This record gives sequence, C-alpha cells and structure tokens, in this order.
Amino acid sequence: MSGIFFAYISTMNFLGHLYFSNNDTDLMHANLFGDFVRGRDLSMYPESIQYGIRLHRTIDSYIDHHPAVIDLMHELYPVLPKISGIAVDLFFDHLLAKNWSDFHELSLEDFIDRFYEAPLKHEEFYTDHFLMVLDRMRAKNWLYQYQFNYGLMKASKGVSSRISFENNLDTAHEVFEKMEPRIEKAFRIYMTDAIPYFESYQLSKKS
Repeated sequence: MSGIFFAYISTMNFLGHLYFSNNDTDLMHANLFGDFVRGRDLSMYPESIQYGIRLHRTIDSYIDHHPAVIDLMHELYPVLPKISGIAVDLFFDHLLAKNWSDFHELSLEDFIDRFYEAPLKHEEFYTDHFLMVLDRMRAKNWLYQYQFNYGLMKASKGVSSRISFENNLDTAHEVFEKMEPRIEKAFRIYMTDAIPYFESYQLSKKS
C-alpha cells in the first residue's frame, strides 16, 4: 500500500514488512528495499534481493486486496480522504508493535535490535537514499516508537508533511483513538489470514 508514495516520504509499514520476512535479516533489508525499486526488470540485482523486492510487492498487494482492509479503508475515507490506505499502514504497524507479544516469540526490542545490528549484504546494490533511510531509522528508532501513541502521532505528522498534495494525515492519530476497536478488529482479521498465507509463500519459494 505504501509503494507509490515511499519515494517522497518515510516510515509507514516498515514493521509489517520486517515481520513477514521470516526472521531473515538479509531478507528484511531486501524486503524494505522493495519500496525504492520501480519496474519489472530486476535482473541487475542478486537473486536474494530480487526475492525481497518480490516479497515486498506481494505483501503490499495482499494488504491492498484483503476484504477486511478494503472495508476499513472505506470507513476511514470520509475522515481521511485520499490517504486512508496510508493511514491503515500506519495503524497496522502501530497495532503490530503494541501487540507484538501476540505474534512473535522475541520481544519487540530484541527483534528490532537484531535487525539493526545485522550486517548489510550486497550493500553496493542498495541506493544511497535507501541507506540514508536505514541510518535514520536506527538513529531515531522508528520501529520501537511505533508501539506508543506519540510514535503514531509523530509518524502521522511526518508522513503527512512529505505527501505532495494537501492532506489531513497529521490527524490520523486522533482518528485512531476514536476508532481503535474497529481498526484493531480489522487488523486481527488481516493478521489471522496473512500469517499462514506468508508462511506458505515462503515455503513455496524455497521448494
């Protein structure tokens, strides 16, 4: 859902992409890099990076077409016009971080530290923009901040300021507070479906 905007803004559903990378830190980097790559021809990249880019696109497509997400976006559109999809990305990362222990055996802090400390393989294939975003992510600890209300507020305001058209995404944290039970219901339906889907996806690509 974030792909068409990411070249201009920062921090949306990073944590969700990392979560569905099967605890593979190399794949995590390649997956995130998918937001910085356009076009179908990926032949200039090593196979491992190609796989990460394809996984990224599959994750975006899956959430874009999930019925519970589509219904939620329609409900959010009157209060968050044009950017309800971006808001869902932010909301779902916030809820994933906030409820992390429901979905992963590692603590959120340990999971993030493992990602931050992992060496970057094939660094020569990653763009300067992507490397800068990774550095900023570590320095400001975006991933850990997602779990807090102020983290959602900062992300909403930061992304809003980087969108090229007039928008009210800077109020998304207020919308979340009013609609949290409804948003969390959609999030949990999505996760219930997405977890086995991407487990099967990973297995099919390895076979």
